[in-house]
Amino acid sequence: MGGIGKTALAVEAAHRAREKGWFPGGTLFVDLRGYDDDPVTADQAVLALLDALGVRSQDLPPTPERQSDAYRTLLAERRDRTLLILDNASDPSQYLPLLPGTDHHRVLITSRDRPDSLGVRLIDLEALPPDDSVALVTRALHDTDERDDRPAREPTALLELTNLCSHLPLALQIAAGMLRRRRHRGIASLVAEIRDTENPAAVLDRGSPGTDVYGRSLVLRPVLETSYRRLPADQARLLRLLCLAPGAETGSEAIAALADLDIKPALSLLEDLAARYLVTPVPGGDGTPFGVRWRVHDLVRAFGVGVVVGHARLREEGEAARERVLGFYYRWANAADDRLRWLPGMVEPERFADRGQALAWLDSERAGLVAAALWAREERYRDRAVLLALCLGEYLDWRRYFDDKITVCRTAQEAAHRAGDRHNEAAAWGNLGLALRKAGGVEEAIDAHTHDLDLCQAVEDRHGEAAAWDNLGLALREAGRVEEAIDAHTRSRDLRQTARDRQGEAKAWGNLGLALREAGRVEEAIEAHTRSRDLFHAIEDDHSEARAWNNLGIALEEAGRVEEAIEAYRKDLQIGRDFEDWYGAGQTLENLALVHEVTDRPADARAYWLQAADAYARADAPTEAAQARTRAAELPE
Repeated sequence: MGGIGKTALAVEAAHRAREKGWFPGGTLFVDLRGYDDDPVTADQAVLALLDALGVRSQDLPPTPERQSDAYRTLLAERRDRTLLILDNASDPSQYLPLLPGTDHHRVLITSRDRPDSLGVRLIDLEALPPDDSVALVTRALHDTDERDDRPAREPTALLELTNLCSHLPLALQIAAGMLRRRRHRGIASLVAEIRDTENPAAVLDRGSPGTDVYGRSLVLRPVLETSYRRLPADQARLLRLLCLAPGAETGSEAIAALADLDIKPALSLLEDLAARYLVTPVPGGDGTPFGVRWRVHDLVRAFGVGVVVGHARLREEGEAARERVLGFYYRWANAADDRLRWLPGMVEPERFADRGQALAWLDSERAGLVAAALWAREERYRDRAVLLALCLGEYLDWRRYFDDKITVCRTAQEAAHRAGDRHNEAAAWGNLGLALRKAGGVEEAIDAHTHDLDLCQAVEDRHGEAAAWDNLGLALREAGRVEEAIDAHTRSRDLRQTARDRQGEAKAWGNLGLALREAGRVEEAIEAHTRSRDLFHAIEDDHSEARAWNNLGIALEEAGRVEEAIEAYRKDLQIGRDFEDWYGAGQTLENLALVHEVTDRPADARAYWLQAADAYARADAPTEAAQARTRAAELPE
């Protein structure tokens, strides 16, 4: 892309090659200005090359055709190998007539467009790695003043600055120039200025130090603008809309929805944009074209958003596109959520044949889904975005993305409250409470579930009220308010029995069992967990049945019925092995390890601790995994 450092790299390579004696005939350099309003033609370039080769004025052939012939003849007769740099080409017609008719010489071409139709070796340049970005700015400052110790004093601010520059060499060079001028101010001051405007390109362009060593203007916007202006209308439209997509990377299907295109035309346009280095393909896990994701460089995204915002017609086009992609995300997130909650006898959800497919899609689109759910802050997208946020609750909980879930649920709750939508506000409070509790915010969770309960009672939503009592009971138990928890779970169970909600009743029995065990009423807890297990088995909710076996095992172990407890834990693992609930598996394996320690079977306990560590690692729970490995190391093999 523009500003990536193509010319600088080509010139540096040429200098090093000459130092090694690879090109005794020297280097010929032509700037083809391919992205200017008046690019250099091949005929004009030939004149410049002939001049560099010593053919001037009266020695010039009279016509472009004869001038080209003279140029090729000179190169063919030139015995000393020469390097020809054709810089900044936008079209093969600029450089194909300039290629030597012999392989004796070498040619290096730089371009923002990928010439896939030609048999040339391609070297793609991407943004710098973070460490290299930091090194570039540090060296630029030290080359000017070796006493400039700001990079050493402000390493965090320097790294943030390079992130804001998106590791684009042109942006980094401009930032370094700005820091040179404000040498008595810290790096953090420039970071704060960029953060305040939320537009790195605007700040950098205002502070641009002028030109580089090649005499080119060090300004970001014209570099991006020239690339954009050269695009055909359909590619320009897709790029603009893609800059509005939620998330840093977007799947092909979501982009097709965004642009209101069928998938194949959308892929074709995306490939054209990738050939111009305006988007980057990120291969997906399924290996199909539809599985490819597409990333837009942050500075290109900011430019594209600016183009849309600055034009009324384009703003309306962009808002309609955002509505389409939000509808796409809601449709399939809802179907995926239905699959995660599906039980035998329910209507089959769209698209996803099993949990694995639903989870794979949600995993691949997670960043976009979460970002789209946050559009609930905007009135135009509020209602659909709130529904999307509620669809994500089960998934984010399953994958233990509690920070994402808290952010999404808070946004949905606030949006529903502003809209006076008490049903969805209650649901958002409930999901928020579950996330807060699992993230360690128990008191906040109690408050959230109380809000949920009050709203459900106000709108006479008995199903929601039952769920709210159950969730409130879980938080109360964790806060040590066990008797209140028992009362809450009992109320939930009674409401669900009245409504003949067997799945809800099973959950309530299980949660009641946990509270009863906490209160020391172990035999009652065993009875509650047994009822929960039997109900889940009857409705064929295998995953919940597995967790009920685990809870029953804990109660049996506390009652001294150790062998029954071990059998219950093994039942949990046996039933739940197909669900990829690695955190739950880790907990069960931990329980098996503990019971084998208590019964003086250290080798078996060690093996279970190691299996628990592996399960926790797969669940992205490094603290629990490390603790399990430590426990295993303390036991003999």
